[in-house]
Amino acid sequence: MEFGVEPICRVLTEHGIQIAPSTFYEALDRRPTRRQVRDAELIALIEAERKRQKLTARFGARKMWLHLRGRGHDVARCTIERIYREQGWVGALRLKKVRTTIGDPAAAERPSDLVDRQFWASRPDQLWVADFTYVATWSGTVYVAFVFDVFSRRIVGWRAATRMTTDLVLDTLEHAIWTRRQAGISDLSGLIHHTDAGSQYVSFAFTQRLIDEGVDPSVGSVGDAYDNALAESQIGLYKAELIRPEGPWRGVEHVELETLNWVDFFNNERPHEAIDDFTPAAAEELHYAARNELTPTG
Repeated sequence: MEFGVEPICRVLTEHGIQIAPSTFYEALDRRPTRRQVRDAELIALIEAERKRQKLTARFGARKMWLHLRGRGHDVARCTIERIYREQGWVGALRLKKVRTTIGDPAAAERPSDLVDRQFWASRPDQLWVADFTYVATWSGTVYVAFVFDVFSRRIVGWRAATRMTTDLVLDTLEHAIWTRRQAGISDLSGLIHHTDAGSQYVSFAFTQRLIDEGVDPSVGSVGDAYDNALAESQIGLYKAELIRPEGPWRGVEHVELETLNWVDFFNNERPHEAIDDFTPAAAEELHYAARNELTPTG
C-alpha cells in the first residue's frame, strides 16, 4: 500500500470519516460468512449455466430457480431472486406483437371457431394452435411458422421461409404430423387445429389437408388477436428469448439454425408455468406414464 493504513485513516478522520487502523485490519482478517460463501458458489453455478446454454441467460429468477432445482441443486427461490437483484440480471422481456397474418375478405366459407378462446386440453393432440411471425434479416424478411400442442405447450412443428404463403403453413403442418408419427401416433382424428383468420390458414389447400388427416379445422374471427391468444403468446416467447437478443440476423439459414436450437431448448429444458413448471417433453411423458398405469393389462 503506497501511503500506509495509518496515514489514510488520519486523512479520512480529518474529513469526518472516522476509521481506526484496527478496524481496517479486523475487516481484512475477517473470514467470509457462510452466506457469502454460498452466494459465491451460486453465482458461479448460474454463470456456468448461462454460458453452457445461452438461452438460459434469458431466464428470470423464477425460471433459473426451477432450472437449478431440476438439475438437483437445493436452493431457495428467494435466494436466487436476491442474487439476481444484486447482480443486475433480468429475464427476457416481451414487446407488443406485430400483426403478420392478414384476413382474406373473400374467404366467406372459412371453418368455424371451435375453441371460443378456451385454450385448454386434457391430453396431447386434443388441440393444436398455430401462427407465424416475421424476422428482419440482412437478406430480407424471414417468416417463421409454428404449431403448438395446447396440453403440453410443445412445439410439434415449425418452418422458416422467405415468403408468407400457404406453402409455409402447409410445411409446418406436415412437420407436426411427422413429429407425432415419429412418436408412433398415426391417428389424429378428434384433434382440433386452431388458427387466426389469416389467408394462408383459410386456404382450400390447407383446410383440405387437415380434413385428410381427420383433423377438425378451427378459425378465429378476423382481426381479433384474442381468438388465437395462446399461439401469439408462445411466439412472443420466441421473439423475446431468441430473435431480439441474438440479432442481427444474416438470412433464412441463420434463422433456421438458431430456431432449431431454441425449439429443442423450449421443448426439453425450458419450464412452463402453465404446465406446473414442467418442460413440454416431461409433461407428455408424465401423461402417458399415468395413462399406462391406468390401462388394464392381460
